[in-house]
Amino acid sequence: MKTALIVLAAGKGTRMNSDLPKVLHPIAGEPMLVHALEAGTMLEPQRTVVVAGHGVEQVRTATLSHDATIKVVEQTEQLGTAHAVAQARDALAGFDGMALVLYGDTPFIRPQTLEDMQAALKQNDVVVLGFEAADPARYGRLVMDGQQLDRIVEFKDASEDERTITLCNSGVVACNADLLFDLIDAVDNKNASEEYYLTDIVGLARGRGLSATAVTCDEWETVGINSRAELARAEGDFQTRARAGLLEDGVTLTAPDTVFLARDTVIGRDTLIEPNVVFGPGVTVESGATIRAFSHLEGCHVSRGSVVGPYARLRPGAELAEHVKVGNFVEIKNAQIAEGAKVNHLSYIGDATIGAQANIGAGTITCNYDGVMKHHTHVGARAFIGSNTMLVAPVSIGSGAMTGSGSVITSDVEPDALALARAPQVEKPGMARKLFDMLKAKKAKQQRGS
Repeated sequence: MKTALIVLAAGKGTRMNSDLPKVLHPIAGEPMLVHALEAGTMLEPQRTVVVAGHGVEQVRTATLSHDATIKVVEQTEQLGTAHAVAQARDALAGFDGMALVLYGDTPFIRPQTLEDMQAALKQNDVVVLGFEAADPARYGRLVMDGQQLDRIVEFKDASEDERTITLCNSGVVACNADLLFDLIDAVDNKNASEEYYLTDIVGLARGRGLSATAVTCDEWETVGINSRAELARAEGDFQTRARAGLLEDGVTLTAPDTVFLARDTVIGRDTLIEPNVVFGPGVTVESGATIRAFSHLEGCHVSRGSVVGPYARLRPGAELAEHVKVGNFVEIKNAQIAEGAKVNHLSYIGDATIGAQANIGAGTITCNYDGVMKHHTHVGARAFIGSNTMLVAPVSIGSGAMTGSGSVITSDVEPDALALARAPQVEKPGMARKLFDMLKAKKAKQQRGS
């Protein structure tokens, strides 16, 4: 079935008390809007439209950086959900297929749930996603007539009997695009809020003799985020489920509650994750690796058998081959570390290639930035970089070469050569004692003066 997504993201989110549009607040390292878009992406939509309002340019920038093919349209006045969906009409002109309405502040709907809605639409004209609420509170109620959905009643407009219904409306709707906009044209705002409710299309469809039904899901999938407290709870819920999934997949988490994962974190089985590790977006860790305590990883790839940390930072573009060791207080950025290489202590490796079996001594720095441009450092296989070496890029260290500790390397070093680049040591006998005596006398004079 051809599918188009309409993602509503126009709300201001007043309760967030933030200059950032509500849908751009992050969960698991990415805006909640991206979570909603990714759920729909599993349906392979032919078109996707995001309806923005508050902070439209921020929403546009975030959306297009995620997927440049998405169309962003603006709802200049917030007159209700039906009015919001209507703003997507022009962007979907000529589209003949299912339109699926999602919400940018409802990030946890599973792709399988959306596939169930897609399947249900083959036998119905309108499909609504519902859930059994533990506390129905102020949710809209789904009024069923057997397997058919008769109407949706907003809480403000519901009778006492209707408020006893526990099957509640998530707001997610699937309908043929042409029919959806035709029904929206018939929606009015004669209700307690004087808004154009998308939910009214169900009653309008049934009044025309069309069919409607509800697909149900777990309540947690429909959670909407409207405040910082709800955002924190949603983050916690995501992390709990993600950690449980890793444990089920054969990953060892020695202190699960202290490990934080991104939406797209991938970790292979038999990997060991020690306490207080943070995964940002874009991390893949292969099977059998070890990520030691207090490490931070984002935008990187760690191959089988590698050991990272403790207290290591892998930044975007870090690529670790098999059996690499990255130790304490080491930072790797946009660098490829070949098989068996070691960067064990207190080093920064950026914009570099480190060859197989190379050893990078403690305190080594690739000086990759000249204030305007970034430059590349190449260290060959089996090279030995002495402690506290400054590699001033662009520079190449040949295979099997060695640098002396404390060297500042500004020129290429040929294979198997030893490079020394430091000032000669000068020793002046007795000078330390004379200097200390002079300084102590000066300090004593200052103290007498005060």
